Amino acid sequence: MSASKYLKASKKTISLLDQKGLTISQLKQIQSHLTVTATLKDPYAAAKIISLYAHSNAKNSLFYAERLFICLQNKSTFMWNTMMQASVEKNQPITAFSLYKHMLESNYLPNNFTFSFVIRACIDVFDLQMGLCFHGQIVKFGWESYDFVQNGLIHLYANCGFMDLARKMFDISTKRDVFTWTCLFSGYLKFGQVLIARELFDRMPEKNTVSWGAMIAGHVQIGLFKEALEFFYDMQVSGFRLNHASIVGALTACAFLGALDQGRWIHAYVKRHRIALDRMLGTALIDMYAKCGCIEMACSVFDEMDDRDVYAFTCLISGLANHDKSEAAIDLFDRMQDEGVVPNEVTFVCVLNACSRMGMVAEGLRIFESMSNRYVIDPQIQHYSCLVDLLGRAGRIEEAKKVVREMPLQPDSYTLGALLDACRVHGNVQLGEEMADSLAQRCLDHGGVHVLLSNMYASADKWEDVSKTRKKMEDKNIRKLPGCSSVEVNGTVCEFVTGDRSYALEEDIKFLLFGIDKNLKSLSLDDDDDQDSVTMEQVFS
Repeated sequence: MSASKYLKASKKTISLLDQKGLTISQLKQIQSHLTVTATLKDPYAAAKIISLYAHSNAKNSLFYAERLFICLQNKSTFMWNTMMQASVEKNQPITAFSLYKHMLESNYLPNNFTFSFVIRACIDVFDLQMGLCFHGQIVKFGWESYDFVQNGLIHLYANCGFMDLARKMFDISTKRDVFTWTCLFSGYLKFGQVLIARELFDRMPEKNTVSWGAMIAGHVQIGLFKEALEFFYDMQVSGFRLNHASIVGALTACAFLGALDQGRWIHAYVKRHRIALDRMLGTALIDMYAKCGCIEMACSVFDEMDDRDVYAFTCLISGLANHDKSEAAIDLFDRMQDEGVVPNEVTFVCVLNACSRMGMVAEGLRIFESMSNRYVIDPQIQHYSCLVDLLGRAGRIEEAKKVVREMPLQPDSYTLGALLDACRVHGNVQLGEEMADSLAQRCLDHGGVHVLLSNMYASADKWEDVSKTRKKMEDKNIRKLPGCSSVEVNGTVCEFVTGDRSYALEEDIKFLLFGIDKNLKSLSLDDDDDQDSVTMEQVFS
């Protein structure tokens, strides 16, 4: 039956559907009117109301769209595409695949929009095989030359790490836009091919805030934090206004570098330009301030946020625990639950760590048990490590040992290391040796393990065993990872690694430290004439 034989909805009804901000209740009323007047079969009116249902942010809106869509006898490709698009946007990629299958079974032909939505679904589920199948369908139906279909395929292959396929699609593309270039260099960045990514970025005929933000975020994701901040400044020098992605990426880099001054400047920029403090930006600020030692500012940002999710709570709980404010961290965990925010796996790691530092064994055990009993979260290896550390710090070595033996997962270096450290603190040499042997059998006996073992022997006055452990380290060329510290001077973060003598101002630093050392000794040892004088070489020995 052709569309011309349907009763068409009145202009007045259509005008109602053109209004902005319609609620689900209002849409239901309009749907009822269309049903009563037998005009719901009007393809235009039906497609309009399905689109409004599907793209609404109201609870169960997609469910209402699906129920109406199923009931319609005469659908259109636009309706199928609308349902697939909404499924992808609401994180239901499997539903999008199912809709595509039923679309073909119902003898409707997909178009370029259809394939752009199902490719996005493939990206969401990281399914290359499904993507290759759709690529074949795209070629079969003749849509491969369309620019946003090509962009979708480049994004898919780059996201899955198949850069040869992504590059091939890029090379045959005749309508490359900013998105095309951004997809490709983001893929190279994601998999560590930084030089190729930068070469592509430099070659881009046109850049925008999205491409700059992707470059910053890509460097952050692979741990190149200094380089990320360099691109952040280059973006501003190039005349681009900072966007949400670039600000969040730069704040993350500041957090890892301890670049407090730069983080404060970004926060001031956010306030000056009245950028909304949403969940992601707020959490990034909390993380930056917490990792840079300003836990009070982290709490202040948290309180300013209107909408706080599990990530914001978890970030502040972690920060409080790391700043020896474990009691406040546990209180925040309780507040989180009172506000109806459900904790995730990382939240439990942070709060168990806080309990461990406070020696709150009973509370920690209760929280650990609530993971599976209340929140149906299976404890992972990091949670068992926290539990072992909790019991070990409290001197309950046998209980910690029982956890290690009975846990359903294979213990890792952190779990065994926590028990080894507890043995050192509480003088249980025999069990400590067992843990060290277990680590050795798993090839996890790195330098830190040997140092712990040596310190345990020293605490027990077993100096012969200390000597043997140190000799073993020398024979196997096992070295403890050197410690490092950083200081921010005029917005520049300088990192110092133990034993490194490659600093440009090394002599100036030596002279300054030597003067500080001499001054301190003169203050504390004025009355001790027998003290030997200290040389500059001894300060750095």
